[in-house]
Amino acid sequence: MDSFIAVLYHLNIIEKTLERYQRCSSGSLDMNQPQMETQKSYHEYLKLKSKVEVLQRSQRNLLGEDLEHFGMKELEQLESQMDSSLKKVRSTKTQYMLDQISALQNKEDMLLETNKSLRSKLEEIDAALQLMWEAREQNVPYRSPQCNSELQIGYNLTVRTAANVGTSAEHENGYVSGWMH
Repeated sequence: MDSFIAVLYHLNIIEKTLERYQRCSSGSLDMNQPQMETQKSYHEYLKLKSKVEVLQRSQRNLLGEDLEHFGMKELEQLESQMDSSLKKVRSTKTQYMLDQISALQNKEDMLLETNKSLRSKLEEIDAALQLMWEAREQNVPYRSPQCNSELQIGYNLTVRTAANVGTSAEHENGYVSGWMH
């Protein structure tokens, strides 16, 4: 698998180089460009083209294609190459998983420590609140909350003052009905 990835990588580089060459060669060539440079580029193109063909053939072979003309020795080499690539992939994957496990264990340890610290703080706060409640219960007798048990519904505009205390429109509770004004 490792060599398969390398083949794909090299194919990509070669294809980009070929594209550049084709762009340069298909466009209008500069008339002042020396013929030597053109020949050099053409030879480079031919080398790269043959490399691409070799890599494409190798890729097809690694994918299990075009193996009819292979002899026993070539098949064994291909198998060996694939085995070593597979071992490298497995090794890399195993190392990646071990690294992830280690990171998760570190995170777990950190979270356990944080949880322990928070639990300790919560117990301290709970103990302080318990002491405070116990102190209140010992020092202050229980009293029901002071509240007005009368329910007043309706309109109440007047405020009770010394001037309107005892007027005839006043009810027993000291409030004057709003409609009586």
